[in-house]
Amino acid sequence: MNIQMVDLYGQYQKIKDEIDLAMQEVIRTSVFVKGGKVNEFEENLKEYLDVNHVISCGNGTDALQIAMMALDLEEGDEIITTPFTFVATLEVLALLKLKPVLVDVDINTFNIRPELVNNRINHKTKALVPVHLFGQCADMESLSHISRENNLFIIEDACQALGTEYIFKNGLTAKAGTIGDIACNSFFPTKNLGAFGDGGALYTNNDDLASNMRSIANHGMSKRYYYQQIGMNSRLDAIQAAILDVKLKYLDQFIAARQAAATVYDQALSGIPGLIIPVRVSYSSHTFHQYTIQVPEKRDKLQSFLANKGIPSMIYYPRPLHLQEAYQYLGYRKGDFPVSEELSEQVLSLPMHTELTEEQLEYITSSIREFFS
Repeated sequence: MNIQMVDLYGQYQKIKDEIDLAMQEVIRTSVFVKGGKVNEFEENLKEYLDVNHVISCGNGTDALQIAMMALDLEEGDEIITTPFTFVATLEVLALLKLKPVLVDVDINTFNIRPELVNNRINHKTKALVPVHLFGQCADMESLSHISRENNLFIIEDACQALGTEYIFKNGLTAKAGTIGDIACNSFFPTKNLGAFGDGGALYTNNDDLASNMRSIANHGMSKRYYYQQIGMNSRLDAIQAAILDVKLKYLDQFIAARQAAATVYDQALSGIPGLIIPVRVSYSSHTFHQYTIQVPEKRDKLQSFLANKGIPSMIYYPRPLHLQEAYQYLGYRKGDFPVSEELSEQVLSLPMHTELTEEQLEYITSSIREFFS
């Protein structure tokens, strides 16, 4: 069946002519860095998100670092986030000599638990970094209330959730990444909107923050060869921007395909003893960057069983960040975040992409049912 975790080439084949033409146009104009296609993509993504500013950059990790730098934080300032996420969320804090303060996640949503955040706030706390993990929003309404009460910034790590809709209690909606002060996104090839290499972006409705972040991403320049601050070199190249601009037109279709595949998984896998399907919350759509099940007792055996049948799967993430060697300096120990630790031993992500066929989904789900029979 040649089932893949992500079928990037299959997706490309469907829009090959448009992608090839867009890349050739960049080569023809030879505007490879900034300007041209980069500006066009930023404008189109801004319109899609209904946000005031989009600042493209080199990758999602850079986006997180630029966001932190733009807030003028000082060494030792505390930033609250979770240990159940990709390492970049903590990595940039460590590099900037900020202090990550961790709180556990919800076992059903994998996202930060707002009710645990208040207990970790003190006079050194400056920002919250909720991660919209696997394509579903954290509880932003509760987190926004906490941030307003405590005068904290919110940086949304929306790298896995481009296109996800947050639904407020009053019925209004907003795209993931447009609710906090700043949001960060990754265009890594496997993301909802993926480049043919690295890429990233920041979003904000704040004019001053946007100007500051754009300067930081371009060596701290205010105008050419005038440097108002220490910055970094983080730019989305024009070929990647051209590719992303084409794919942006199809993003909602891509998301619908992911959601359709997730519905098939839900229907086929629900009710199996020993397997927990993803929970869908009322306040967020789910774009299924990953379709992640929980297998409390036989996760590794299931993964081996599927591999023997030619079905790939991945563990995101096999060890929470507070137990990683690089972050032992934070002083956390095993048992400090029991939900994150439990999830690391039982999560398993199944193939999820826009090109999954009915036959492939049937083979995957029937194989899983066979394992549990």
